[in-house]
Amino acid sequence: MAGATTLSDLASAIGLRTEEAAIIAELKAGSEEAFSWFIAHYNQPVYSLVYRILDDPADAADTTQEVFIKVFRGIKGFNSNSSLKTWVYRIAVHEASNCRRWRFRHKSHETSIEPEYREDEPFAMGIKDTLADEGRSPLENVYDEELKARVETELKALAEPYRTTVILRDIEELSYEQIAEVTETTLGTVKSRLVRGREALRKRLERHMPAFGRSPRGAQDQGRRVSGPVGGHKVEVMP
Repeated sequence: MAGATTLSDLASAIGLRTEEAAIIAELKAGSEEAFSWFIAHYNQPVYSLVYRILDDPADAADTTQEVFIKVFRGIKGFNSNSSLKTWVYRIAVHEASNCRRWRFRHKSHETSIEPEYREDEPFAMGIKDTLADEGRSPLENVYDEELKARVETELKALAEPYRTTVILRDIEELSYEQIAEVTETTLGTVKSRLVRGREALRKRLERHMPAFGRSPRGAQDQGRRVSGPVGGHKVEVMP
């Protein structure tokens, strides 16, 4: 049974690589259908990743457009040493980081004339887009939504590069190797940043746990582990 499972997984992986190779070939050939598929498939994931790094819907939208421009311009030079997703995410993280630096240099003293961003606007509820479990009580669902919001808020407060590393691992579910490729760093650096990022997030969350019926001391006694759902995923926070 284990051998069959392994063979099945291998066949599936080969199939995915073959499919991706065909898509890349179409993109390099300038196929409009391939580009349309690419945008439909990657627009929301790229926006979500960029938005969590920038925490600004307008900047995230502009940066997402810039990411796709860079992809379209650079696709012919893509050598398939990494997966298409890893390559796209590397561009997205790079562009988001550039935007953060530009904003820090040029916008820190500006006064915005835009209306105040409200939490009920599109994409503001990024962590609240998962369906509630119908088997849970209304009060439990309220607690879940509040916990999601708190995790998202504290995640945004993490310093870079720890925030991006936690996002890529615990939300985007990239492997350590993929994160190293995306962030253009070593595997050891990725693991170090992830440990430090999770620890910083755990410390920020601990003081809020009693409000959700969880004991910070209990979390410490059980391996100092606190977790919360973000965008449909579990963020694991441990030393």
